[in-house]
Formats: sequence, C-alpha cells, structure tokens
Amino acid sequence: MKYTNSLEGITEEMLQGFFVDWPKPPNPKTHLSLLEKSSHVVMAIDEEQNQVVGFITAISDGVLSAYIPLLEVLPAYKAKGIGTKLVEHMLRDLNHLYMIDLACDDDLVPYYERFGMQKSTAMMLRNYDRQSGN
Repeated sequence: MKYTNSLEGITEEMLQGFFVDWPKPPNPKTHLSLLEKSSHVVMAIDEEQNQVVGFITAISDGVLSAYIPLLEVLPAYKAKGIGTKLVEHMLRDLNHLYMIDLACDDDLVPYYERFGMQKSTAMMLRNYDRQSGN
C-alpha cells in the first residue's frame, strides 16, 4: 500500500466505489474535484490494482485551524489499518496547528479518541439535496 499527498496521476477511474450508503453520493468527477480543492489530502493506493482505496481530506486556514470532513476506505479494504494510517498521516501533516476538528457519529468517538482527540459538542447544517456536489 502506498500513502501519498500528491494527486499527480490520480484519475476519476481510480476513484470508484466510495461514499457507500450515501443517498446521493458524489460521482468520481466531483470526488476528484473535492480532493483537488482540499487544503490537505492523504490517499492510500493499491498499486497492484492502480486504485485509490482510501482517502482523508482537511480544510485549513494554514495558521491556527483545520477541519477534517472526510475519511473513506473502500469496503473491501476495511479492517486492514488503512483508515488508521490515513488519520495518522493527516494528523502529522496538521500537527503545527492549534486546533484540528472533525464531526463524527457517536459510534466513531472511540475510534478517534485513540488518536488523542476529545469528544466535544458541535453544530452543523446539512443540505442533503446537495450531497452529490452537483
């Protein structure tokens, strides 16, 4: 497995199968665009399959704060430590910042606590009709 911050050579075809269980998932073209427009990105690539199998993104002001909106691993590659490595890489990349935030469902709190994150209260607004990015 190769872990990289570079989008060089990444194509829409390499981004198939993500956003499982999303009612209106982004298509691979939108997925590539969101990776390109993120402040930070780390991807896990199965080089034998030439396939991105996991990714994590962050949006940051580059001074004090960052927000991690997405961590995804393809279903066939889950429970192999890929998500953990992606989070570790991202937290290392963002370590110079004062705050790193993310929002997650309650069942994922113990997962993120393993990285030293603390549970907090957050507010959010979701426009589900725009979930696909189109």
